[in-house]
Amino acid sequence: MRGAFAAMLLAATGSVAQILPVEPEAGEAVLRDFRFASGETLPELKIRYVTYGRRLDDGRGKTANAVLVLHGTGGSSAQFLGPSFAGVLFGPGQPLDASRFYIVIPDGIGHGGSSKPSDGLRARFPRYTYDDMVRAQHRLLTESLGVNHVRLVIGTSMGGMHAWIWGEAYPGYMDALMPLACLPAPIAGRNRMWRKMAMDLIRKDPAWRGGDYAAQPPGLRGALSLLLVLSGSPLGWMDQAGEPAAADAAVDRWMADRLARTDANDLLFALDASRDYDPSLHLERITAPLLALNFGDDAINPPELGILERGVARVKLGQAVVFPVSEKTRGHQTHTLADLWKTYLVELLLRSRP
Repeated sequence: MRGAFAAMLLAATGSVAQILPVEPEAGEAVLRDFRFASGETLPELKIRYVTYGRRLDDGRGKTANAVLVLHGTGGSSAQFLGPSFAGVLFGPGQPLDASRFYIVIPDGIGHGGSSKPSDGLRARFPRYTYDDMVRAQHRLLTESLGVNHVRLVIGTSMGGMHAWIWGEAYPGYMDALMPLACLPAPIAGRNRMWRKMAMDLIRKDPAWRGGDYAAQPPGLRGALSLLLVLSGSPLGWMDQAGEPAAADAAVDRWMADRLARTDANDLLFALDASRDYDPSLHLERITAPLLALNFGDDAINPPELGILERGVARVKLGQAVVFPVSEKTRGHQTHTLADLWKTYLVELLLRSRP
């Protein structure tokens, strides 16, 4: 792991060597002449990624051990490199032991070190969709990394939604799918409402200036505030900030951290990318064993809607699990606390064993 990207990862996660025996390898693929669903094009689309382990085939030319890990809105590969995820899943004897699996974790279009509006195009950046993001992931694997099959696609939040798209767009390419903290249906109701409000707070801020701002517009703080309220859980926040002063301090810390690493155009485009997401149209196309895992205190994907179960019922080898609320869950963010749900991953790997 070398260069500025390596420094960024280490700054975000601390010394990875303290978590795992090996550090991730960082890379960058350049996808030439990338055409977006909108008809817009980029002559070069950069996709940053990290990998653990090495690619192996089954002796007949088929990649046998690749695992694709996909992050959520506003995130990056860095969110999976800390103790709560990599430290639980990628170490010796763990479910995705990096000595046996080839783990690929890309930064999605518009996120992390991949091509994004804040690189220079600002609001002139192509208005990408989730389908575009999945096609870029597929090209990364097949064209740049030589992966012609994956053992597992696992994703959290937006990455989980990408997993549903993967299952429909490339059936047979994977042995198993595990979408976490998402629903196999269009983003509607409160989930769409908060996203629209967040986008409006940015777009309607005079300081946004059509995307050509000199400093981050104040509306960005409001957009992030909505994300803070929706993504946590009442129990979790009460545990972490059970007194007024502690709650105020928690908000200040969270906001300072997010404002320091969030660009208004990047967030706006990332939220807008979900506009035409709708895997409910083709769920029967999914042939791989699938385990969809949501959480009882997830305010973004409330279990009482029943959408998860209705969607999974249409997947031939699908299973839906809603993890119960406890003092250990953290609402939507439970998706990255792998120690709580890793047994379900183990079960899926056993059920989908080639």
